[in-house]
Amino acid sequence: MSSVDEETVRRPRGRPRAFDREAALRRAMELFWAKGYDHCSMNDLVDAMGINSPSIYAAFGSKESLFREALALYGKSEGATAQDALQEPVCGREAIKTMLRRNVELFTCSGKPRGCMLILGALNIGAEHEELHVMLKKRRQAIATLVRKRLSKAAEEGELPSSADISVLTALCMTMLSGLSMQAHDCVPRAVLFSAIDMFVASLPFIDTTP
Repeated sequence: MSSVDEETVRRPRGRPRAFDREAALRRAMELFWAKGYDHCSMNDLVDAMGINSPSIYAAFGSKESLFREALALYGKSEGATAQDALQEPVCGREAIKTMLRRNVELFTCSGKPRGCMLILGALNIGAEHEELHVMLKKRRQAIATLVRKRLSKAAEEGELPSSADISVLTALCMTMLSGLSMQAHDCVPRAVLFSAIDMFVASLPFIDTTP
């Protein structure tokens, strides 16, 4: 038996080298965010996460399960601050404006993928992955629900006219948010998007209730 064979026999098997699961998940999130689900191969994930494919499957179960966890991390670590603007004690107009601006700050943050993972993700997942489409849709609907609640509160407090259609205004705000994501993805400068937000919010039928 050669010395190499002897060394192989003597080497204890033990556990594989531990890895930072949270850090690996974050790298996977950024890759999915940048490339989309369908365009991320297992080799791409191996390179980005710094672990081999058996370790990925052992830790996360499947590519789809990994994407689900990555999406949850995105919502918790990236999108939460922007949506929190809708809960702040400011007038309705300012809440909508701040929510949109914070999203643009996220969409155009240096060193991160441009655009929104929830919005752009739907464009990069094949129709065969119906459950993932449903999951993304539910997360977008959750944001729309927050917007609707904030607009309803504004209406109750006299910041919107009684004739205002909250459903239409909600759809309008969500359309603006989707457009900002796509424009950011296409590298439109942040300052231009901020100006677009100012014009958009000014067009909404908010009533100035300042004494």
